[in-house]
Amino acid sequence: AHAGHIARITSGRPHVTLKLAVSADGKAGLAGRKPAPITEVDARDRVFMVRYQNDAILVGLGTILSDNPQLTTRLPGLYERSPVRVVLDANLRTPLSLSVVSTVGDVPTFIFCSKKASEVAEDFLTQKGCKVFRVDDTQGRLDLDEIMKVLADNGITRLMVEGVPTVAASFVAADMVDEFVLFRGSRDIGDKGIDPLEGMPLDKLTGRLKLVETEPLGPDTVEH
Repeated sequence: AHAGHIARITSGRPHVTLKLAVSADGKAGLAGRKPAPITEVDARDRVFMVRYQNDAILVGLGTILSDNPQLTTRLPGLYERSPVRVVLDANLRTPLSLSVVSTVGDVPTFIFCSKKASEVAEDFLTQKGCKVFRVDDTQGRLDLDEIMKVLADNGITRLMVEGVPTVAASFVAADMVDEFVLFRGSRDIGDKGIDPLEGMPLDKLTGRLKLVETEPLGPDTVEH
């Protein structure tokens, strides 16, 4: 219950929970980074509960462009307790029509971009109600340390990362994953599917953490 507060005080950043979903054969999506159905209803409801337990949920631009997700807690009575949506968008290419912008009156949205991003695009997004934060970047990759500090300064103590393989791998590489929730589906995607962590095996993460529990969720399982 106090993990977020402890992380913010001792490390100056939120406690980070990474959520990934993989198929029975260990893939996270179709070739070309196209999304694929991996888990069933019980697992999806559990994802909503994990979101509810965090102050913010972070994704990359690729996720919102391909899925246009709401990134909310869609369980009875909990929508109003949905976490802040955080989008990593180095060049501020987030379309104003997407859910994370159009529903900002219901659930706040933070967008992190490069200091070189368009000021006009920032004006449009802030007029819609989003909060835009400019941070340093290296070859288009935003500075995670700076992002974590900004989030902590804005009251975020527990952060859920639901990113595509690139975003997930960046948190693993930076050794910023404190907690990991892995949903395993019952269907195969095939050899042409993409791996859950860009450029690294999954055991790069699981090998440094302790397995707390494994639980069946209908035809799927969740490992914590």
